[in-house]
Amino acid sequence: MVDLADSPLAFRAMTIMDLDRVMAVETMAYSFPWTRGNFIDSIAAGYLAELMTARGGDEPIGYFVAMAGVDELHLLNLTVAPAHQRQGHAGRLLDVIEARARDRSLATLWLEVRESNDRALRLYGRRGFTRAGLRRGYYPAAAGRREDAVVMALAVIPAPVQTAGHVVE
Repeated sequence: MVDLADSPLAFRAMTIMDLDRVMAVETMAYSFPWTRGNFIDSIAAGYLAELMTARGGDEPIGYFVAMAGVDELHLLNLTVAPAHQRQGHAGRLLDVIEARARDRSLATLWLEVRESNDRALRLYGRRGFTRAGLRRGYYPAAAGRREDAVVMALAVIPAPVQTAGHVVE
């Protein structure tokens, strides 16, 4: 469980009303950003989409979009605003994503990451993700080229179950 009670950060559901602010971050963070339509479709489909803000604020420090499937959660977008990078916020987002998977009894968290994104690959590796495969030509790249995606997976450790005052692991 992620305890944010004493944190200066807050998480809340992303809505269509947030998309101007989200798109401002998205276009600053990526050469090939998601479109407004990608976010609208994800929200309309009921995907898990959350903003991380300063408590009481509206400006996104970061956000994520994930799609639940049978026994798994597929992380589609995890972004930290460039002004807030290298402050541990990606790890905080991953803590919440993993907690959301655990809350839904989803056993595996999947993601794709650009093969050239060494910083993200190191972060995911430190967090226990393992390489599960490669998607050739998955991402758009400069000059009309395509870049491969590394597919990574994390086994989500289930929350202990309490029955009649006892914790069952």
